[in-house]
Amino acid sequence: MTELNFTNSQLASGGATAPLSRVEVFDGVIANISTELGSAADDGSDGVTVLPGFVDIHNHGAFGVDVNSAKTDDLLYLAGKLAEHGVAGWMPTLVPDAEENYKKAIAAIDRLIEIQEGRPVAQALGVHYEGVFAAEKMCGALRTEFFKKYKPGIVDTLPRLKRGIHMTTLAPEIEGGIYLIREFREADFVVSIGHTRADRQTLDLAFDAGARHATHFFNAMTGIHHRDLGVAGWCLTKPEMTFDIIADGIHVDEQMLTLAVNARGTDGVSLISDSISATGQGDGSFQLWEQTITVENGRTRNASGGIAGSVITMADAVKRVLKLGFSSQAVAQMSSANPARLLGFEKVFGSVAPRRRADLAGLNADGDIVFSMIGGERIK
Repeated sequence: MTELNFTNSQLASGGATAPLSRVEVFDGVIANISTELGSAADDGSDGVTVLPGFVDIHNHGAFGVDVNSAKTDDLLYLAGKLAEHGVAGWMPTLVPDAEENYKKAIAAIDRLIEIQEGRPVAQALGVHYEGVFAAEKMCGALRTEFFKKYKPGIVDTLPRLKRGIHMTTLAPEIEGGIYLIREFREADFVVSIGHTRADRQTLDLAFDAGARHATHFFNAMTGIHHRDLGVAGWCLTKPEMTFDIIADGIHVDEQMLTLAVNARGTDGVSLISDSISATGQGDGSFQLWEQTITVENGRTRNASGGIAGSVITMADAVKRVLKLGFSSQAVAQMSSANPARLLGFEKVFGSVAPRRRADLAGLNADGDIVFSMIGGERIK
């Protein structure tokens, strides 16, 4: 039995906050949570806010590791670094690439899933194929030469994991896009709308076909205009639609982020990093996806001057959204509970409660990570 003691602390989970004095962990699972007043903490856990470990559904890499080209050992190293930053679960995210590279990447993720259990690392929950079927005019930093066109059965040609969740981001307006959504849903993929300029009628058809989520809200999609609802506006008119968003202060203006989250409600928003391998490497030029990506003052740029992913961690996103005035329980929803629910892992991740995995992120008053626990093992 492992015991964590807290003083002057609170727990933010399940849409509420409560005083927190002790968390008891047995065999990697939370056995008991106490709100009784106790003596001063002997493990430095004083005055913290405890959130469930974060779940990042859109991560291309970080700390020098690129998911598209990484070997299993590289991914394991990355998973350990993510855990230090409070991430309990993540979706390795692939940009469009050659078929042979997809196969290698899937094999590496497969092996990671086989060996990660019981290790104090962020747990890979599956794979996210971003932009394989995207609109060329909304490609962002994705390489259009690797975009695929729809034909019946093409979903079956994508390399699949032996176990884990499969997610994809696509544009419903491409030729055969609605049929594609149906095929992905029949194959148990989580389907997200992104890299798209679809009109309202097409979006309605995509919704009817099973699309219920939107990728990096506002980015690589048409925005809101008073004479044109746009993809972003359409999402906000559909109560069943959820979306994820990059809270780095660059991809989306902070006031616009606040407006969108308040319009949708925090129960329908997930924070993502959309991080690339340059994350944690400082400013400079980096070779990534057969192009040069520059990072300056936290902003990424490709050769055409467009944004090419982010260099933030989930911990950075959480800190920024807290500073925007969102409550710790709202942030717990957006950083953990909502993405876990989207992937169908809500009974494992996303809350701090008895019989759940002991994945915790402790934040100080400034919103910085002061400790993280993954599967019952404190690693920071």
